[in-house]
Amino acid sequence: MRRIALVSLFAFALACTTHEASAQQAPPAKLNATQALGQLVYTQHCGVCHTKPTILSPYYGPALSKEIVNNNEGALREFIQNGTERMPGFQYNLEPRQIDAVVQYLKTVAPPAGAVAPVRPAARGNEREVD
Repeated sequence: MRRIALVSLFAFALACTTHEASAQQAPPAKLNATQALGQLVYTQHCGVCHTKPTILSPYYGPALSKEIVNNNEGALREFIQNGTERMPGFQYNLEPRQIDAVVQYLKTVAPPAGAVAPVRPAARGNEREVD
């Protein structure tokens, strides 16, 4: 009986977070084929870290939108390809056209209302956080 209650609670929480995320994100303007590919790639590879936090998806990276892309397309492509200290590079997972598509898609994404600052994983043991 307890197992059924836990499974039901988990299913309810999942449904609520999925509905909340879809309700709060305004759909972008009509996308062309490249931007639609970028949206798909972003959803599959980037969204888990760069979207609003939910129970199932902790928020580790900054919210990405057209403000980030503005005049930084080359740097953004480099970040996606090579990664950073906290982000893996996707040079072996994504083709250059897919990376370009993500950049083109991000040009259509409005900044989130009330963006949340990135959550940093908690330090363990005697490790020190270094900024």
